[in-house]
Amino acid sequence: MRRRSFAALAATAVGAPAVGAALAGCAPSPRPGSRAAGATLTVATTTDVVNFNPLVGNSRTDYWITDLMYPRLLTIDDAGNKQPWLAVGHGYHDPRTGYYRIRDDVRWSDGKPVTAADVAFTVNAIKRDKPAGNTTFGQLTNVTRASAASDTEVLLHLSKPDQTVLREVGFWMNVVPAHVFGRVGNVATFANTGDWVGCGPYTLVSAAKGQAYTLERTEPYPWAPGGRPSLARVVFRVYPDINTEILALRSGEVDLIANTLPPAQVDVLRHTAGVSLRKVPGLGYAHLAYNMKHQPLDRLEVRQALAHAVDYAAIRRVVLQGQAVSTHSSPIAPVLTAYADPAMHEYRHDPAHARRLLRQAGYRQDRHGRFGLSLRMIYSLQDAVTAQWASMVASDAAKAGIAITLQGMDRNTYLAKTDAGDYDIYAGNFAIMDDPVTNMALTYLPGGAINYSKVDDPKLSRLITDAQVATPQKQRELVAEAARLVRDNVYDNVVYMQNFYVAHRTEWTGFVAKPSELLTVVDPASLARVRTRS
Repeated sequence: MRRRSFAALAATAVGAPAVGAALAGCAPSPRPGSRAAGATLTVATTTDVVNFNPLVGNSRTDYWITDLMYPRLLTIDDAGNKQPWLAVGHGYHDPRTGYYRIRDDVRWSDGKPVTAADVAFTVNAIKRDKPAGNTTFGQLTNVTRASAASDTEVLLHLSKPDQTVLREVGFWMNVVPAHVFGRVGNVATFANTGDWVGCGPYTLVSAAKGQAYTLERTEPYPWAPGGRPSLARVVFRVYPDINTEILALRSGEVDLIANTLPPAQVDVLRHTAGVSLRKVPGLGYAHLAYNMKHQPLDRLEVRQALAHAVDYAAIRRVVLQGQAVSTHSSPIAPVLTAYADPAMHEYRHDPAHARRLLRQAGYRQDRHGRFGLSLRMIYSLQDAVTAQWASMVASDAAKAGIAITLQGMDRNTYLAKTDAGDYDIYAGNFAIMDDPVTNMALTYLPGGAINYSKVDDPKLSRLITDAQVATPQKQRELVAEAARLVRDNVYDNVVYMQNFYVAHRTEWTGFVAKPSELLTVVDPASLARVRTRS
């Protein structure tokens, strides 16, 4: 995200919202082209907007901007727990009927009320039109349809019991106005490039590709103190890379760099006058996935040897500059305290043990200490951090007698090879793994969308599917057992969980950090409150 000069963005005029004070929600913002009174926050970003439709898979900047216009039912706290937002309650009337109860004081920016019909429309439109890249679509597998029981209660009708669907759909799905998106026929092809109708705290008023995107305050906004978002305007300004972002921040051209900082830049900016850092808890992890459809990675001893070859502490110290923590080789991030198992242990860095495992598996070393194993590891060249630690992994493996050929590539090629399973070892990371049961289903069930290791273990599958319908307490037990199975069989090799840092001018205060680099400090709950110190 980008931002621009913090100085005087004072605005001229426009005071009263177009909708009277009696409207208790996101009433109309000042009209496009108007200059609302108050401060402007300029946010730097390195990615341009690809899509203004929040129902279509999009870039990070798309996500940040549309998230400021289209509400979610639930939000998330630092420990990964889902919290009320548009929905004030949710649960199950019976095993096949879930419900959300939503606020009755929220309005779209054109003055129309936000109702359960909007929520039901959004769910049904996603089911019907299958927008490309929509995260929620996969979470709606067990939902047959949604309906509005009243203006404030929406029902999800399930084909079978599913204890994860309400919290996952509630967190990931942006609710869109039915009276706008319902007019377009197919929501999957709706570009949504103008006349935006949102539900604040801010609504887009102008967009210039490659340059800047401007949003203006919508009020009243019930989640902001006094119903009024603190900023008059938010501008996302596009920069070519992190270095130009940092220069813009130092000069005061921008107020905030919301994309996370490279580890090596954190200490530099920590000691830069006029700049403050904010820590953002991680909720994802970096990992190595061994393609078990390829020999010899179908053998446990080989995967264990690879796991014991890696010096995890060195990666966290050298590449991450101490800004990452161990998950103890568990796929459950430590921040998820209700699920994380502190008794688990990280794979020990022990090249000699790796060699023993390979000899036990029947491999013999040549006179140079090599076992004749040659593997191919892919990673994205756009991910500089992963590129660094991938090189360290290959070097560590060589010390254990295993040859790894590094294949860095552009992101599109990397994604295509990932989808095709065209790799021996996949190096990458997940931004958010917020719900252990859902994430395990996607990662370790046969056919799972991100089952990069090609795992197909009936015992693990049973634990995951049982957890999908279990009570919360039983879910925690099943998830813990599944995590141990993943760790012991090296179905996934989690390298670290990174804590992130963002930077802003010291004149600003009030940022609320949400976990993960996807939410950071530009979540609506944060930008509705941020202000200058003066």
